[in-house]
Amino acid sequence: MARLLQFITGTSKVPLEGFQALQGISGPQWFQIHKAYGARERLPSAHTCLNQLDLPEYSSKDQLQERLLPAIHEGSEGFGFG
Repeated sequence: MARLLQFITGTSKVPLEGFQALQGISGPQWFQIHKAYGARERLPSAHTCLNQLDLPEYSSKDQLQERLLPAIHEGSEGFGFG
């Protein structure tokens, strides 16, 4: 769970005050999940400045897991430009 949080927010720990205290680019920023349009084969992407996860509409929980795990593994160690 810590790696998922790191992938989406840039931090692996929940603030002491809880998720409502997550900070974004302009102050407090709620965690969000957005639908990612395009190919379902895409990996999920995240915007740490916005605490946002963009998820394609996968056809099953298995496909979600197959796509999310590598994204978390590869995307939680730093940042890149996309």
